[in-house]
Amino acid sequence: MCVNVNPLYISIRDWAPDNQPREKLMKRGTSALSDAELLAILLNNGHKQKSAIALAQEVLQAARNNLNELGRLNIRQLKKLKGIGNAKAVTIIAAMELSRRRQAGSILEKKVICRGADAALFFKPLLSDYDHEAFYVVYLNHNCRVLHYRCISNGGMCSTIVDPKLIFKEALELSASRLLLCHNHPSGNLSPSFADIGLTRKLKEAGKLFDIEVMDHIIVSEAGYYSMVEEGTMV
Repeated sequence: MCVNVNPLYISIRDWAPDNQPREKLMKRGTSALSDAELLAILLNNGHKQKSAIALAQEVLQAARNNLNELGRLNIRQLKKLKGIGNAKAVTIIAAMELSRRRQAGSILEKKVICRGADAALFFKPLLSDYDHEAFYVVYLNHNCRVLHYRCISNGGMCSTIVDPKLIFKEALELSASRLLLCHNHPSGNLSPSFADIGLTRKLKEAGKLFDIEVMDHIIVSEAGYYSMVEEGTMV
């Protein structure tokens, strides 16, 4: 009697060498591997009768086979899958965070941010997967060259508390001449709240005391970005 065995449930060590993800990557490069195969390399091993590939496919299915959705899963959500413990969950989250930082780094390498669109390209990879609001500031010199960026505060689903003293203390220490503000809206709604507009005006007025220009306030979400300067709400 011939029994069909699903190769996904056979240990990867028993696969033909050319089909094993690590060996396949070394011989043929990353482009030859599927998302599941790349993820299986990170997972390192499977669970009981489940290969690392099968486990990787289950993880991707939990994220609707979408890497952006995978980046939004937290440790608790990942651990709901059999075979995913703390170590594997942390490995996946660390890999997704490196991916985000790589995207953000591409704009930072230019060292100059002059427009809201440039700021949005920088911030969106950093903030789009957050399930809570976070407030960032980019510190620039007079020529819009980036000196530093920092997360000033993390909040809840709908708001975060920002202390202007922290922003301008660091701006003075860096001898920054200009600031770009940014926060995210986890809801996806890009419209600024009255509190967002009020805070922006407050920071803009405070900046005048130190001869520091608040250039723009960007709101980002998975839907895109909103620039208060471009939309005329920053006066």
